[in-house]
Amino acid sequence: MPKSKVVTIQRHIVEQERLYPKATGDFTGLLWDLTIAAKTISREVNKAGLADILGLTGETNIHGDVVKKLDVYANERICNAMDHGGHLCIMASEENEDVIPIPDEFPKGKYVLLFDPLDGSSNIDANVSVGTIFSIHKRKTTWKEATIEDCLRKGTEQVASGYIIYGSSTMMVYTTGSGVHGFTLDPGIGEFLLSHENIKIPSKGKIYSVNEGNANMWDEGTKKYIAYIKESDSATGRPYSLRYIGSLVADFHRNLLYGGIFLYPVDYKDPKKPKAKLRLLYEAAPLAFIVEQAGGMASTGQERIMDIQATELHQKVPLIIGSKEDVMAYESFCCQKQ
Repeated sequence: MPKSKVVTIQRHIVEQERLYPKATGDFTGLLWDLTIAAKTISREVNKAGLADILGLTGETNIHGDVVKKLDVYANERICNAMDHGGHLCIMASEENEDVIPIPDEFPKGKYVLLFDPLDGSSNIDANVSVGTIFSIHKRKTTWKEATIEDCLRKGTEQVASGYIIYGSSTMMVYTTGSGVHGFTLDPGIGEFLLSHENIKIPSKGKIYSVNEGNANMWDEGTKKYIAYIKESDSATGRPYSLRYIGSLVADFHRNLLYGGIFLYPVDYKDPKKPKAKLRLLYEAAPLAFIVEQAGGMASTGQERIMDIQATELHQKVPLIIGSKEDVMAYESFCCQKQ
């Protein structure tokens, strides 16, 4: 029996770089720096119950959410790991109101990093899986200092995106536009090892992930779709099973592997002021890039997530994401604004 090939994430990144003869190595260095940040965050998440790192800081972030100590730690670790390598020209985080410039004492690069340092952090006290989401773009502006314009981008302009999920094991999933690959952290040797090569999401699933506690605030199309997938019909594989963790990375990761659909539609509690919840740049766009590369689909219900031009750093959108046939079925219910 042939021995299985052991591939570290560093080796995989280098092998991917070789597909591009003009590559300079900057992008490889950027991804490597991200893995270092992921390892340090993973270490703290795994010992959170033993350290004074859970609980509240007493502050709120730009979205009005109460900031957890681990949110702050993750945000600082990523900034500190990424600001001096010479690969980035600017960063933006879900936790920061404004862009994060690269300090003057460090060299500037040609890439832009957008990230959610710790998605699902409201669940950390309950030992629920949380995660980091990231998106990478090439710099757009040509003058000396990078600006917010370099961050306000379409999802189609991403050169890479990914997430790190901190659960029973720590796993990093990423794409550079040539498929989706997953790496599991081996704590014994401190390396991410290739565990899920060329991930493909099933074209149709049997799982739906949505907070049904918000059902009375949904538009009619969403209500009809959920009622439809809960009906019994063996010919079409219904009813679907509800699986909702309430941590976007965890719900998305499960559906990416098993198939299904995640929904966070617009909130119509106030019909005159409909509200979306998820952030375009830090959550929706990077996960959309991943799911499309895996053969799935991401939509607002009316348009492709990847085609949306960001106009604000903290712009929010509805997100319907998962298996292609399931997302298309949702769109067929023609969710219209009330």
